[in-house]
Amino acid sequence: MRLIMKTWCAAALMAVSVSAAEAQIPVKVETFPVSSVRLTKSAFKHAEDLDIRYLLGIDPDRLLAPYLKGAGLTPKAENYPNWENTGLDGHIGGHYLSALSYMYAATGNTEIKARLDYMLSEMKRCQDAAGDGYLCGVPGGRKMWAEIKDGNIRANSFGLNDRWVPLYNIHKTYAGLRDAYLVAGCEEARGMFVKLADWMADLTNGLTEEQMQDMLRSEHGGLNEVFADVNAITGDASYLELAHRFSHKAILDPLLKHEDQLTGKHANTQIPKVIGYKRIADLEGNEAWDDAARFFWETVVKHRSITIGGNSVREHFHPSNDFTSMMTSEQGPETCNTYNMLRLTKMLYQTSGDSRYMDFYERAVFNHILSTIDPIQGGFVYFTSMRPGHYRVYSQPQTSFWCCVGSGMENHARYGEMIYAHQGEQELYVNLFIPSVLQWGKVTVEQKTAFLAEEATTLRISTKKAKEFTVKFRVPEWTDASRMMLSVNGESQPVSVADGYVAVNRKWADGDEVRLTLPMSLRAVGLPDGSANYSFMYGPIVLASRMGKQDQVGLFADESRGGHIAVGPQYPLQDMPVLVGDTADVLSHIHKVEGKPMTFKLGGLYPERYKEMTLEPFYGVHECRYMVYWPMISAEKLKAQQEALARAEQERVALEAATIDKVICGEQQPESDHFIQSEKVRTGTDNDLHWRSADKGGWFSYQLKTNGRKAGTVRVACVMTQDADLAVSIEGKDAVQVSKKDEGGKQILEFAVPEDLQAKDVLTVNFASGEKNVTPRVYEVRLMVVEEKK
Repeated sequence: MRLIMKTWCAAALMAVSVSAAEAQIPVKVETFPVSSVRLTKSAFKHAEDLDIRYLLGIDPDRLLAPYLKGAGLTPKAENYPNWENTGLDGHIGGHYLSALSYMYAATGNTEIKARLDYMLSEMKRCQDAAGDGYLCGVPGGRKMWAEIKDGNIRANSFGLNDRWVPLYNIHKTYAGLRDAYLVAGCEEARGMFVKLADWMADLTNGLTEEQMQDMLRSEHGGLNEVFADVNAITGDASYLELAHRFSHKAILDPLLKHEDQLTGKHANTQIPKVIGYKRIADLEGNEAWDDAARFFWETVVKHRSITIGGNSVREHFHPSNDFTSMMTSEQGPETCNTYNMLRLTKMLYQTSGDSRYMDFYERAVFNHILSTIDPIQGGFVYFTSMRPGHYRVYSQPQTSFWCCVGSGMENHARYGEMIYAHQGEQELYVNLFIPSVLQWGKVTVEQKTAFLAEEATTLRISTKKAKEFTVKFRVPEWTDASRMMLSVNGESQPVSVADGYVAVNRKWADGDEVRLTLPMSLRAVGLPDGSANYSFMYGPIVLASRMGKQDQVGLFADESRGGHIAVGPQYPLQDMPVLVGDTADVLSHIHKVEGKPMTFKLGGLYPERYKEMTLEPFYGVHECRYMVYWPMISAEKLKAQQEALARAEQERVALEAATIDKVICGEQQPESDHFIQSEKVRTGTDNDLHWRSADKGGWFSYQLKTNGRKAGTVRVACVMTQDADLAVSIEGKDAVQVSKKDEGGKQILEFAVPEDLQAKDVLTVNFASGEKNVTPRVYEVRLMVVEEKK
């Protein structure tokens, strides 16, 4: 079965490759399909095995329920909870198709294939029942799509016509069908994919360019990419035109001019758009769009990413010159962002052959992606906090259906796709040092390594007939090329580095082995903003310290909308360890532990209880609090800094203790989690702070939970201007303003909660402008507990 699948996949992918070969941006280095690679014993193989268990633990009928409802058919089971029944119904079904497709290709697991076939057969039943190619789980989707077709478009960053990002939702279905066809070889998925594209083409055919661009303000995943993929599969140029129509110019235009306008933008909304720009560029030879995609990658990787390869805080790009929020927030890099950055990296590598793309790919896979699956329970991670002493939350198969569960299902099925690459039959590239077996035509290549316990890798060649080709090992950024040693069948060979690779050319016979040592050393890597915060790496691996298992509230997520956030206590920053000394000798604080590979001791810390900490690979640190970055400060400045941190922390703790619920305005997820409704509104950012306001006659509202506590006031942080006023109502009752003060350049307004509503479970709080004025820019809304009378 594996041989048949591999042959089919090669033929299917060739259809895409032919288009690329005709383009002006040709593929220089071709990666192997995952069906050609099998992982062997390692942490990556363990993650793959856990992912199989997770995939098979999900009930497909519950994932299919939104699609059946959308087709007017009777579901066989109820929707799953969480995001799957609160507006994003059906989005995980698309991710599930992709994950099953990659996992089947990567392992040949027959249970996975049976699950994939069942999903496709039921989805085809839905599409057939629709009659026009439609296949979607968006609640009330038919009515909403009809409005779009008529040109009635009401778009904002996280909504479209009163639905939660329906274009983003349906993109997952497109991607799942594409992957079922191209990756797993499911022929019927091809027809379903094209029919769904035809449905969208018909839906949007009557829209003007202005209407299309207005609609694309709503998060829409990588729809431009999938329509370009339909073009590559069919050869029909109309689909490439459709891909252009779904390309968001507000993001593309600054990139074409090499302008970084990413600060404040929702990160994972933008990355899939850029993947689409790159895909279109490759197919039509558009060098300007290719350059824009490369500029975006450079900007994010070099100026907006941390050592684990992740980016963003609270899902948004923070200022590239200020990583403060990265070090203080419980909502650090989002897994979906890195998933998509890896997809973009693969595309850029294939058309350039530049090994620096693989340096980032390796860093992100080893340190972020591998760290986002619990090696004990198998759950997936949404946010990886960099706040000292904080922790992560893990998904559960029956409760958690976040975006990062969807991409998480895929991540651990895709480890094999970038380990090797080739140029025809003449050159084999070894890019990642992961134990695995590659089937390259009639040649079998086994990579045997105890990496990272050993600083080397060995390839064993198996071939019935001797064959001449060149093996090219990537020279990673973290190794000392002058100390590398190369041998073939135990005999030393000269080491020559060219274009980031060490090449060995010979006529390879059965049983030949080639070995390359890859010396590793310690590095201290600061944040891109230049602040004195250091992460320690040994070779490609980010090191971290465990800091106990205490107070990990919600460690294993429930089905609540915000269950992916680690809401347990944030330990005071002034109590967290800092390195005391001079940045010039930061590595002198670290010593290797003899007899324990990849284990180190870190000293020179304050306070005394952290006199020494153990460092180990971050990807192996789970179900605990941890530390990845250490601030460094001189002994002279330590006291003043600790006092300032203590004051700020005391104020923060007091505010959080009195807060029952809160919304960060203008940020997609917090507002979605609080079921925002609005009319005539605007959003924006100001010094990395998001805000929302309503124009004349406009309003917006949130649903705030009292969580069993008694609510006393609604606290609003805003900036008032001369033409602004604010009317607040709670459950339809006008709220009276009881206080106002200035704080940090903003006004803090408090409105009393009527006594008869103080104990209500959920309060709908509405913010409206007057007939003549706009609302102020509202940054944050908090529901505060009733103050105890002294």
